[in-house]
Amino acid sequence: MAAALDSVSEEAPLVGRRAVLEALRAGRPLVRILLSRTARVRGPLGEILREARARHVPVQPVDPRRLDALSQGIPHQGVVALGAVQPLVELQDLLRRAREKEEDPVLVALDGVEDPRNLGAIIRTAEAAGAHGVIVPRRRAVGLTPAVARAAAGATAYLPVAGVGSLADALLRLRDEGLQVVGADPGAEEPYDSGALVPPIVLVLGGEGRGLHRLVRDRCDRLVRIPLHGRVQSLNVSVAAALLLYEVARHRARRA
Repeated sequence: MAAALDSVSEEAPLVGRRAVLEALRAGRPLVRILLSRTARVRGPLGEILREARARHVPVQPVDPRRLDALSQGIPHQGVVALGAVQPLVELQDLLRRAREKEEDPVLVALDGVEDPRNLGAIIRTAEAAGAHGVIVPRRRAVGLTPAVARAAAGATAYLPVAGVGSLADALLRLRDEGLQVVGADPGAEEPYDSGALVPPIVLVLGGEGRGLHRLVRDRCDRLVRIPLHGRVQSLNVSVAAALLLYEVARHRARRA
């Protein structure tokens, strides 16, 4: 385990207006920019906002206390940028990876997962289960931050993560490529172990608390549920992903 963790390259947050602005101008891969809700967006902060929009880097207003925690005593001047551990790839790269292995694609698409520990755990499980990649929207989702890399325990070095502008459009494209699009929904009638999870497939899971957005749900070929027999009526998204991924792996093993 130590070797896996050591293989993850960590990158500290970029703190302060000049550091963030120069990183944007230099084209460094940034996951998102965190901007204090109390900051007056003018001068250097206005320049940061314009550069971020031009380079399609999400900007998220946050409580100043979050910036205090990230900057660890360094004056943040109302802004912190989160750098990527590694850049996101294109959707086609995931399909190419499956073709190179001469395997039917197995992908995981995440509709707004915001907790880096959940994203890291899903990447780690997807890699262990033999998936070919994970898909995340570039906006309204966590990116490949150091916190994600720590939670993934090195799996980000082996499993590519693709960023897409519209998850709904990406699912349509995958359907055109012949993949079955299966969404996890607690209200679905079909149980996840009914035999539906057969590659080529993309498993679609919603974000914490909200589940699948309507448009994303509409793009699914079928919806499946994980039966819950206790009093707790929901599962952590990383646990749900693990159950679905290993159901796919079970079918792959039977077909081998």
